[in-house]
Amino acid sequence: MLYQPYKWLFFLPFLTINTIFFGIVAVLVSSLINQRIGSFFGGVIWSRLNAWLTPMFVNVSGRENIEKGRSYVIVSNHQSIYDIFLVYGWLGIDIKWVMKKELGKIPGVGFGSRKVGHIFLDRSNSRVALESLNEAKRRLVNGTSVVIFPEGTRSKTGEVGPFKKGAFKLAIDLGLPILPITIRGTKDILPTGTIDLMPGKATMIVHKPVEIHQYNEESIKLLLDETHDIITGTLLKAYHSI
Repeated sequence: MLYQPYKWLFFLPFLTINTIFFGIVAVLVSSLINQRIGSFFGGVIWSRLNAWLTPMFVNVSGRENIEKGRSYVIVSNHQSIYDIFLVYGWLGIDIKWVMKKELGKIPGVGFGSRKVGHIFLDRSNSRVALESLNEAKRRLVNGTSVVIFPEGTRSKTGEVGPFKKGAFKLAIDLGLPILPITIRGTKDILPTGTIDLMPGKATMIVHKPVEIHQYNEESIKLLLDETHDIITGTLLKAYHSI
């Protein structure tokens, strides 16, 4: 009861205002300086500010598994919108998000996302898909990585759902290793499909990369299953220890 006035009268209005503000800053800095700095302002600072004000208390482990200057296809389970704050704010590397092509048509969203370097993939047309992949190859270098939630939607129970193949197909196409991440606790901060926001603790575990050299189009299911087992295994151990 004490938290609800704070949520409605301060946090949610402030979230709306600072999201617009940092979005504009990110576009301007990306255009005038470079996308990495723009992404830092519009991603890292924005995420940490709103997480602190929630408040969301964050614990991160395994960051030593990230090799400096190496690019990855980052794959994570998806529990809440707060996963975005967690990954953007605390992963510690330059990241881009893969977005549905339909989002690129939304006024402001498409323009701003392209300016800061997020990637729109469209596999419905082979020529456009090839152009999208070539653009992704150009951007995902020197430690810049891409983040994908392969479940395709947020889990309502916290359990990890089936993975779609897109992230793993992208990793093979680009020749980039998979970096699995396990997220825990964000579903209790903001459950899927609700506005029942509450303070809480969130944990992000960065696993060792999964090299993709031994995989191809025919064995993509094996790569998918290996990554799914890494993420779910850690999540199950964490829940059983509670």
